Amino acid sequence: QVQLVESGGGLVQPGGSLRLSCAASGIIVRLNAMVWHRQAPGKGRELVASITSGGSTYADSVKGRFTISRDNAKNTVYLQMNSLKPEDTAVYNCKRRGEWGQGTQVTVSS
Repeated sequence: QVQLVESGGGLVQPGGSLRLSCAASGIIVRLNAMVWHRQAPGKGRELVASITSGGSTYADSVKGRFTISRDNAKNTVYLQMNSLKPEDTAVYNCKRRGEWGQGTQVTVSS
């Protein structure tokens, strides 16, 4: 059974940083394409970043500010978010194929 558990969200001021974690069980992270999505209130879901054995990709809205990575020993995927903006406020979810985590709330506000 695949389980994805996100953590690391919270309230941060504009310009601040957060690191989200997605701890996986039932799969081997390094063998899978792992994706971070987000959904802001009243908006559709947006693919933020993905990581595969071939590299990583980012939405234009986060390029240069966010970094996706993985720790194979911990079987965990991370999303380092720097220079956060109010428009980054959303629920962030980790995804692998059809499996989703429960999400973690990120709020960027002064």
